[in-house]
Formats: sequence, structure tokens, C-alpha cells
Amino acid sequence: MVSAEKIILGIDPGTAVMGFGLISVKKGKMEMISIHELILKKYPNHETKLKYIFDKTLALIDEFHPDEVALEAPFFGKNVQSMLKLGRAQGVAMAASLYRNIPITEYSPKKIKMAITGNGNASKEQVAGMLQNLLKLKEFPTKYLDASDGLAVAVCHHFNSGTLADTKSYSGWESFLKQNPDRLK
Repeated sequence: MVSAEKIILGIDPGTAVMGFGLISVKKGKMEMISIHELILKKYPNHETKLKYIFDKTLALIDEFHPDEVALEAPFFGKNVQSMLKLGRAQGVAMAASLYRNIPITEYSPKKIKMAITGNGNASKEQVAGMLQNLLKLKEFPTKYLDASDGLAVAVCHHFNSGTLADTKSYSGWESFLKQNPDRLK
């Protein structure tokens, strides 16, 4: 039996630009619903940016009613301050999703690129080009690649449904805390 339509919200966290992509999957066929970017460079401080991330994530959830949310996990870089800020942005998006009781799954950047292009080291442009092909879009509807990264997270989640070996999934606050006891301090 083929399941009914499923809507997936993909999020590429960021503190300068945050990308969101929504797809619908019906009878195994993907269709892009929408992509969005939240431009955060203009806001005066990190706390304000986090509030806008939370508000935008909730607004998208309330408008499109996704069944699942997929996020790009922060990558490990050399700049600790950047990683901390990126982790906060991801955490706020996670909190908004969990606040609406929507299950979330995290994917590493390499896993997302591998799922979309077959190459874990693909460029943003290669990912966007493959998404255009996979979703049969005549042209890609954004000049920014952060929105396409959000869309890539959603498509990766669809491709990996049922095979979540190296991802983390949470169905609510209780499961999040159970899988992350070190964050409860």
C-alpha cells in the first residue's frame, strides 16, 4: 500500500543566511513546494537572529504543515565561535520543530551531498544543478544557494527514509534528551 502525501521541511542552518526547502512526496514522486531564505546579516545581534530563526521556522511549519523536519548537522570547523553560533541556529530550528511536535532528523553535510550527487565533496552549484534535474525544474528559483541547500536536506531525508544509519532522529523533547544526556546540564 502506498502512503499518502508526506511533506518534508529541510533546513540548512546559518547565522548569515538560513535556507529552507519544502518538498511533497506522493506515491514516491517528489515535488518542490517552496524554498525560502532568511537573510540574517541585517539584524544587530545574535539573539535577534535566533528569535527570527525560531519565528520563521514556526511560520513555515504553521503554513505548510510538514510531517517531518530534516536539518543539516553542524560540521566541525576550526573557528569555535562560528561553530557555536551555527549550533545555536540549528538548536533554535530544532526547538521550533519540537515545539510543534514534528519529528526531526539530522544529516551530515557529506551525507546530504552524497545522497543528491553521489559525491560527498560536491560543490553547492553541483547540488543545486542535480536538484533542478531531480525535481524537474526548468530553472532554479533562487540566486542564493542556501535555499537549495535546505531543499537538498529535504530530498536527502526522502532518499534515506527507513535507512537512517548515521543520522539522529527525535520524535519529541523526551527522545531528544534521552539521546543527548550531556546537553542536560
